[in-house]
Amino acid sequence: MNAQPTANDVVEGLETHASYADAQFLTRFFKTDEGQYGAGDQFIGVRVPQTRQVCKKYADLPLAETQKLLDSPVHEHRLAAVIILGNQYPKADPNGKQAIFDLYLKNVRKGRVNNWDLVDSSAEFIIGEHLMSGPHDLLFELAKSDSIWERRVAIISAFEFIKKGEADTMLKLAEVLLHDKEDLIQKAVGWMLRETGKRVSRELLLTFLDIHASTMPRTTLRYAVEHLPAEQKAHYMGLKAKNASV
Repeated sequence: MNAQPTANDVVEGLETHASYADAQFLTRFFKTDEGQYGAGDQFIGVRVPQTRQVCKKYADLPLAETQKLLDSPVHEHRLAAVIILGNQYPKADPNGKQAIFDLYLKNVRKGRVNNWDLVDSSAEFIIGEHLMSGPHDLLFELAKSDSIWERRVAIISAFEFIKKGEADTMLKLAEVLLHDKEDLIQKAVGWMLRETGKRVSRELLLTFLDIHASTMPRTTLRYAVEHLPAEQKAHYMGLKAKNASV
């Protein structure tokens, strides 16, 4: 009988792919300087495809060991943890799903899921899926948090609803977050609006834009209209430009 994998197994697996040059690049890419959103984060230089390979090898990592990875100061360790949790969730029984959800949410609130790639690799697959058939109050609680990462978890979790044809929750969250000052939230809201137009209903997107295009952040609007025909894109960007000049 094979022994259960440990956090140290995952760490050693990641180390085999570590690159000093990539660590230097990722440190800059994820804005780790003082005052930036990723300030203080540490990298060993493992790219996402290699991280996913290691996660697949240790897919049955126990939750207690996953927590050890989440407690690590190393970015790739935490990324591996949330990828493993996201992969485990759909295969778990109801009790297992609840345990994964609870562990993930606890770490979101503790500030362990603390960069956009960690959120985007996991939130929809755990928080979004778990809340799919129940109340969505948690998302609005997270959307009003002082933490940029809790706010991003809120909007990205709603991607799971969009994929299943339900856009109402995301549109309400978009209204809550529409004037967020953080670029990473503006981009996420615009992305989810765009996906609503692509996957659920273009009319829903256009109705939202008719109301909000003139006042929403330019970054959000640019993302939201990205896949619209050129004429419509120009119309909505023009509404923003006209309002800005008044």
